[in-house]
Amino acid sequence: MLEVRRSEERGHADHGWLDSHHSFSFASYHDPRHTGFGPLLVINEDRVAPGMGFGAHAHRDMDIISYVLSGALEHQDSMGTGSVLHYGDVQRMSAGTGVRHSEFNGSRTESVHFLQIWIQPNELGIPPSYEEKHFSPESKRGHLRLIASSDGRDGSVTIHQDAAVYATILEAKEDVEHMLDFGRRAYVHVIRGTVRVNGAELHAGDALKLTRETSVKLNDAVDAEVLVFDLPG
Repeated sequence: MLEVRRSEERGHADHGWLDSHHSFSFASYHDPRHTGFGPLLVINEDRVAPGMGFGAHAHRDMDIISYVLSGALEHQDSMGTGSVLHYGDVQRMSAGTGVRHSEFNGSRTESVHFLQIWIQPNELGIPPSYEEKHFSPESKRGHLRLIASSDGRDGSVTIHQDAAVYATILEAKEDVEHMLDFGRRAYVHVIRGTVRVNGAELHAGDALKLTRETSVKLNDAVDAEVLVFDLPG
């Protein structure tokens, strides 16, 4: 079964310094039809103005992934971690028993554009931890590159959930397919461009929920960058 969610149907918040689109219910945006998909609870597409950002705030018992699309995302946290992330960088912070962090635009002249993804862990009360990896465009071009997994295989960041996240960059005539084990579901989020997924044409910001499908098939792409989430049923 396929369910398409169009970009313009997402929640939207414009705070001046922050322009954010919410794929799932978040903060003041609530849609009972879209409160998460399995353990995938949040995909926020954020654009932060130069020199602005989120001040120190607390999280617990959540795995938070940042996927930077352009600009410089500056991170600081109560674990003593500090870094500046750029395109291709993927950050994973497991809040566990509790952590405070801030996220700022590391540039005074250019906006930063990134996805913030929340995945509910299957283990609570773990020690907070942090990890970041770089995935070059070449590593994602024409195939599905694993960027997050429960065991950190293939150089991916480690999440505390029976889930896997793949990224791909596709052009015309580049087709990829991800097989789904019985009882699994998938979620596809299009970052940019156009792609057909299991026959559904999707554009930037669009998403597709897949249940009771045997695979995720991506083809007919035009300048596309896509995330594929393999999730428990």
